[in-house]
Amino acid sequence: MRIAHFTAAATAVLALVSTVPAATAAAPGAAAAARPAALSWGPCADTAADARQQCATLAVPLDHGDPNGPQLNLAVSRITAARPDQRRGVLLMVPGGPGNPGLNGPTGAARRLPQSVLDQYDLVGFDPRGVGRSTPVDCGLAHEDLSMTTLLPWPAPDGSITGNLSAARRIADACTRNGGPVLRSISTRNEARDMDRIRQALGERRISAWGVSYGTYAGAVYATMFPDRTDRIVLDSNDDPDPRRVERGWLAAYATGAEDRFPDFAAWASDPGHPEHRLADTPQQVRELFLRLAAKLDTAPLPWPGANPARLDGNTLRAAMLDTLYDDARFPRLARLMLAADGRAALPPAATPPDAAMQNTVAVSVGTLCNDVRWPRSADGYARAVAADRTAHPLTAGMPVNVMPCAFWPSDPAEPPTEVTSDGPSNILMVQNLRDPATPYRGALRLRAALGDRARLVSVDSGGHDAYAAHGNACGDRLVTSFLVDGRRPAHDTLCPAEH
Repeated sequence: MRIAHFTAAATAVLALVSTVPAATAAAPGAAAAARPAALSWGPCADTAADARQQCATLAVPLDHGDPNGPQLNLAVSRITAARPDQRRGVLLMVPGGPGNPGLNGPTGAARRLPQSVLDQYDLVGFDPRGVGRSTPVDCGLAHEDLSMTTLLPWPAPDGSITGNLSAARRIADACTRNGGPVLRSISTRNEARDMDRIRQALGERRISAWGVSYGTYAGAVYATMFPDRTDRIVLDSNDDPDPRRVERGWLAAYATGAEDRFPDFAAWASDPGHPEHRLADTPQQVRELFLRLAAKLDTAPLPWPGANPARLDGNTLRAAMLDTLYDDARFPRLARLMLAADGRAALPPAATPPDAAMQNTVAVSVGTLCNDVRWPRSADGYARAVAADRTAHPLTAGMPVNVMPCAFWPSDPAEPPTEVTSDGPSNILMVQNLRDPATPYRGALRLRAALGDRARLVSVDSGGHDAYAAHGNACGDRLVTSFLVDGRRPAHDTLCPAEH
């Protein structure tokens, strides 16, 4: 899951939200089929999609407990196997977020995956319910509530959470008022049910899947709810499945994830090989500089036209740091922000996604977080947790344990979270970077323990978020590819060493 993925996902969502059909009720007297109709494939509307990618629309029940009731639309896509004579089946790509689009997943995967995988699998993507070209949701949030320093609840410079409590209540009220029945229907269990409707519409008895980030949880829930319908499952950058906490735990994990990963940035930013971005002589000095600059900006922010809010303050720098740690390619931008804050360079242009894109992503993310698990309601409890976490994890300043809109959600979840267990076929391969800022390694170990002999874990000595076909570790990539293509999986959990 990553709320920090709002920024990365939002631009992709923007092109999709303007032509989406609304949820429709079934015609009077018309019963939804027990099995969904076969998909009718045609060209995709998005000109950025691979020319081979086809798109279709699938109607699914708003409430899976009432299959003959109102329906909503899922946007589905595919690139068929390059070698039909070698076709094994479907590789369903489960997007992260929650709230990220996945319709162009096949286009992105076709550029990254080895030919041996492309030869054997139809790559299938989808926008989850509420997202993009699927029936969308929107909370109608004010511009200021779409800021990353509001959506991620960064405390005030003195540690106060008064402003966070107000923002959380505003967002919860807006989503309750404007989200409608689609927002109320969003949950990971319903995403798993939607995935199974996609399987049925494709005419497949079983499907393989590749879930990334939040998609690992959705994939694990699918494999728990429908174990006999799974073929080969890859879970990449894994979330802790603790059913008592779920997304609450994932947000809290940012504190340790940032601490695990920041040393990679600090080493890079103190390397003489990057003179234009070098911040200090040693990694420790880089860390001290970051903390000092964040504290300085808390009291003396810099004007930053085009940003939301239009200033570089301490929390904006902290939010930028967290986003940077996802990928080494983002390191230079954080270095430029720090140089500007230190008076050694001009501020780079702000890269703020449009409000229209953020509205959709935020609504689905908030809906999933709040509909999956009940969150604590005590303001004093959040204040105490923030105070302790600010001391223990100064990089993230208490944000990971702070209050979210779910504390003011008007209803408890409709059903309890799934308890992921070892019941089911032994057909899951997990792959995980050791220094992942968003889904830390210890969360992957907990998912591995929950799955038991159903899974094997490939640990990669690398930093950043996403592992397979993402950071160039040949060992990890080879093991995942071998599993997908040949069904070969390591007999035991495996560590892949760092590669430079």
